[in-house]
Amino acid sequence: MRAIRRFTVRTVLPPQLAALGELVHNLRWSWHPETTDLFAEVDPVVWERVGHDPVALLGAVEAGRLRELAADRRFLRRLADAADDLREYMTAPRWYQSQSDTPQAIAYFSPEYGIAAALPQYSGGLGILAGDHLKAASDLGVPILAVGLLYRHGYFTQSLSPEGWQLEHYPSLDPGGLPLTLLKDEAGVPARVHIALPEGRTLHAQIWVLQVGRVPLLLLDSDVADNDTLARDVTDRLYGGGGDHRLLQELLLGVGGVRAIRAYCRVTGHPEPEVFHTNEGHAGFLGIERIRELTEARLSFDEALEAVRAGTVFTTHTPVPAGIDRFPADMIERQFGGSNAWPTVPVDRILALGAEPDGLEGEKAVFNMAVMGMRLAQRVNGVSELHGEVSREMFQGLWPGFDMAEVPIGSITNGVHAPTWVGREIMELAGRELPALVDRSQGWEGIQRISDADIWSIRGRLRRRLVEAARRRLRTSWRDRGVSAAELGWVDEVLDPDVLTIGFARRVPSYKRLTLMLSDPERLRELLLDPERPVQIVIAGKAHPADEGGKKLIQQIVKFADMEDVRHRIVFLPDYDMTLGQLLVQGCDVWMNNPLRPLEACGTSGMKAALNGGLNLSIKDGWWDEWYDGTNGWAIPTADGVDDPDRRDHLEAQALYDLIQIEVADRFYDRAADGLPRRWLEMVKHTLTSLGPKVLAGRMLRDYVDDLYTPAARSARALGADGHAQARAFAAWKLKVSRAWPGVRVEHVETSGVGDTPEVGTALDLRATIALGELQPDDVAVQVAYGRVGPHDELAAPDYAVLAAAEVADDGKAFYRGTVPLDRTGAFGYTVRVVPRHPLMASPAELGLVTLPEEPAGMTNGTLR
Repeated sequence: MRAIRRFTVRTVLPPQLAALGELVHNLRWSWHPETTDLFAEVDPVVWERVGHDPVALLGAVEAGRLRELAADRRFLRRLADAADDLREYMTAPRWYQSQSDTPQAIAYFSPEYGIAAALPQYSGGLGILAGDHLKAASDLGVPILAVGLLYRHGYFTQSLSPEGWQLEHYPSLDPGGLPLTLLKDEAGVPARVHIALPEGRTLHAQIWVLQVGRVPLLLLDSDVADNDTLARDVTDRLYGGGGDHRLLQELLLGVGGVRAIRAYCRVTGHPEPEVFHTNEGHAGFLGIERIRELTEARLSFDEALEAVRAGTVFTTHTPVPAGIDRFPADMIERQFGGSNAWPTVPVDRILALGAEPDGLEGEKAVFNMAVMGMRLAQRVNGVSELHGEVSREMFQGLWPGFDMAEVPIGSITNGVHAPTWVGREIMELAGRELPALVDRSQGWEGIQRISDADIWSIRGRLRRRLVEAARRRLRTSWRDRGVSAAELGWVDEVLDPDVLTIGFARRVPSYKRLTLMLSDPERLRELLLDPERPVQIVIAGKAHPADEGGKKLIQQIVKFADMEDVRHRIVFLPDYDMTLGQLLVQGCDVWMNNPLRPLEACGTSGMKAALNGGLNLSIKDGWWDEWYDGTNGWAIPTADGVDDPDRRDHLEAQALYDLIQIEVADRFYDRAADGLPRRWLEMVKHTLTSLGPKVLAGRMLRDYVDDLYTPAARSARALGADGHAQARAFAAWKLKVSRAWPGVRVEHVETSGVGDTPEVGTALDLRATIALGELQPDDVAVQVAYGRVGPHDELAAPDYAVLAAAEVADDGKAFYRGTVPLDRTGAFGYTVRVVPRHPLMASPAELGLVTLPEEPAGMTNGTLR
């Protein structure tokens, strides 16, 4: 029989142990080992049985044991110290409090969060990054207020069939069994958000609060009695269901998320956010909701749009169009139009925000969530320098007429939260030897002073821990596949704690190339079974439930790993989650990553491995393209330009095999007389010294605060002052400029100051005649772009100079002058262009308007000597 309802009965703690509940309900324990030590002391056996889940621990521990602890003065002292430490952590000024002119609060929206394994609300890198973002914000005192959805079945757990096929399971989650608190209003009634749906339906959601250190995370839950069956199921599964279901999830996240923030701030007195950060396009509707708020406060749509854009940051995480949510336009029209229309927000304006710039021939009109997110945000970034370049190319159509380098999409490279991912032994060693490194992330060069023997000893312990955990997990997996315990004696010999261990763990879309290592099975077998320098590989990964191709890749790797001659050297561990991820990045000597370049936006697992003293063996994609320096790991050569995908895979796989055999294994097994791999450890120390300061989530958060959050807050304040006076003026100016722009022309350009054979070091005097039409000189910037030219007169990475207005004639023509320095030899060229100019613009490309000469009249194109 199955229960018709599931709930959790919580333990009533003795008054002396009340602080335990306080500790359990703040997720700081997930990265604070001293607190988890205290939990383990409550009942070590139960703590292991519940998988280090503090809520489950308190639900399973016997009442008699609690009475014993309530009378244990030593335990009570430790409990009081832990509670005092948490309170100080929550209230003491931190880095952010020493900064000036920063936002009073920042709203952060993400569809998933990887905070702890006990809260399975994540599927992969996007959620893990969001979790690390919140943790680092908490450590730095950044006042983030986060929003997500509470999925009653989370993301699936994974097992394997006897044939090695991925099987999905969706365990039910009871909020009462999680460290959550239901948000209630002043009268003690649960706070709700409500979203009107077509056909007179309404989507209701309650709000759960998860405390992540100093950061409140609001999780919306549609499983409430007021909803019909379809509405109740909106938050059933992460990334589940079809298009209609996905749209409802994103409406709840974006529209409902803003309303949840308003409710939370009203109930708790939390400051209202000045900046809204959209982590990928799933939450893009938050901008529409904020426009609705402002238009109902008597702003026009365009005025509200400017006010919203000023305080919005959009981060794109995908380098492939297929990774972007796109809905049929008529689906959006049904939601926001007809009898369900918002009176002050016309549906045609919403559709225009999500319209793709270059419609596909013959395809039905679509609504692109990333495109809407970019149009609703004045500041947009990718998650690595290379991803920024890829994103500028992907979305160049939103800013026609501008070179790709000028597309206003920047980049902030992701980082990882060291206390979550770094092995405790390493943190304790650093705490003893380099306290400034742990406390203030300073003094990375001091790593060179730590003895090789200490580092090698810890690496050995972490590797052994991984081997032991892999054997346990492998045994469980084989039992789930129907094999009896009597047939599994060989599992005790799987992997070797002294063998070079390579880790590979990712989601399993095709571009991550899980099976590249299988391109030449015999070559791989040689590496695994080398009698002098063997290699072992630990693999994990989940395919999306609807991705049959990904499941086939997993089956291929499992079938190879099942082979009797190699199964002690290569294993696939099912159910890749945060716990397994921690074991892998801590225990592997080498982290392998071989995506199809440039399709990895960033990738952070290799960062975690590096902080644990592991070395990266990776395609130069994502963050590795940016920070590989030739001696902090290995770069797998890429066969860029090879069109045949099979041949490209073959070439890159052979390069991978060669690197492992000739470079990696040779260095790992090259031992000095004392048994230490000195050259390997030299590389480890350099990796920690060179990458350590860069890969931290703290560095990432500081970049967001300095480069995006603070400028966005300034813009939002400026446009919101005096009843949004500047928002009104800015919107009116944009409308004026857009209407008048067809009348802007570059009529004539002439130069003087050099002869027919100009020499380097001289200057070109330039005069331009510009027809401004109905605009004034202050409305535009007239720029000269100059530099080297290619074979087709294209300017390559030009420099820009602004020409000064000399005079304006009665007929509306304006005359501009300036000089161009001839500071380089070789082929040289220039052109003149006109772009809008306004102090509230974040980029010259913001309006997507630019005027260039129709003919290159007067253009000097020659060779400098």
